[in-house]
Amino acid sequence: MKTRFSTIDIAVVIKEIRKYCGMRVNNVYDIDSKTYLLKLQRPDEKAMILMESGNKIHTTGFDWPKNMAPSGFSMKMRKHIKGRRLESIEQLGVDRIIDLQFGSGEAAYHIILELYDRGNIVLTDFEYTILNILRPRTDKCQDVRFAVKETYPIDAAKQHEVPTEESLRGILLAAKPGDQLRKILISHLDYGPALIDHSLSTAGFPDNCKIDKGFEIDKDFTKLLIAIEEAEENFKLLQENESKGYIIQKKEKRPAGSENKEDLLTYDEFHPRLFKQHAEKPFQEYDSFNQAVDEFFSKLEGQKMDMKTVQQEKSALKKLDNIKKDHEKRIEQLQKVQDTDINKGRLIEMNLGLVDQAILIVRSALANQIDWAEIQRLVKEAQQQGDPVAQCIKSLKLDTNHISVVLKDPYFESDDEDLNEDILRPMNIDIDLSLSAYANSRK
Repeated sequence: MKTRFSTIDIAVVIKEIRKYCGMRVNNVYDIDSKTYLLKLQRPDEKAMILMESGNKIHTTGFDWPKNMAPSGFSMKMRKHIKGRRLESIEQLGVDRIIDLQFGSGEAAYHIILELYDRGNIVLTDFEYTILNILRPRTDKCQDVRFAVKETYPIDAAKQHEVPTEESLRGILLAAKPGDQLRKILISHLDYGPALIDHSLSTAGFPDNCKIDKGFEIDKDFTKLLIAIEEAEENFKLLQENESKGYIIQKKEKRPAGSENKEDLLTYDEFHPRLFKQHAEKPFQEYDSFNQAVDEFFSKLEGQKMDMKTVQQEKSALKKLDNIKKDHEKRIEQLQKVQDTDINKGRLIEMNLGLVDQAILIVRSALANQIDWAEIQRLVKEAQQQGDPVAQCIKSLKLDTNHISVVLKDPYFESDDEDLNEDILRPMNIDIDLSLSAYANSRK
């Protein structure tokens, strides 16, 4: 889900917020530690500008919950900008940095909003000397310290440049085979991922094409130049002209078995135009980009809750399905055990005489207090002599008062047991010596 403004988003929203220039700051509120609300007004008109460090800025028509006790940062902003006019709002170069000026001349104050990385909000005087800062830090790349009494480096902002053919070719040659073309371009161009994807798609490049896999430098370089030219043209149009707003939606299928059968449509991205890669997706159109963004972020928490509910429902139904499968498996296993027990009982019934004789012989030996090892030897001797009762005895389990016998269907003489599915296969069966053959069968 997109939650952070791109360079293009900033350019478009600034253009829309400029109509509120000239309005005075009535108050400053903090929504949370990163989000602040500027209440502006002039005769017969009011406006609320919502800004979140690192993520967004837009006007809002929704009633955002405000902290009961204002933070120190809010109080500092109130002290310096309350009652002053919003004189201008500008983007610093093509950086994701916005400069809001309140008041004019030496009585001017600036709020610098950074919408990248972890973000920041900085309050400065007319000379850009920092009076208060949300997140003090040191920029190691530029060796600049962001702290109270230091000067904010507005001149260090990145300026828009279109790479030359030579530099672009060098960038591509430095890439590794398999690197995504869009990722390479995003890091070297100012247009942002959405416009780059749109331009590549319009030029005929496949989705997520890679170096040497969908893009060959010698073959496709000219086509890439055309795509970048279109991106530049669209970039300028979005900066200069009025834009509508679009919220791209994502369809989340509800799990099978859910009471609510309709798919859940959630907000996924916001853009100042309908890019080609989003044309086939569900979307909502608004009269302005600012309206789309305000709608997107105001409903975001509610949609997150809806998504959480769907995920919990999926998880619960998955657990239920796993329990059902486990029960089915256990029932199947128990059914197999039951079928095996039934067949054992049937085999004992088919061999009642044989089993009773085996029980009687072992019982008699035990009654005569013959040693267990001696009983084992006598059984082996009888087996060697071809005694049918001894031959059915597989092993003696006298410690548990059982013997194990091998029984087969006496009514089937053929060795080919697959000829008749009703024929019982020979089975090893434990026989309880304290019960008759029939009682063992019943058991």
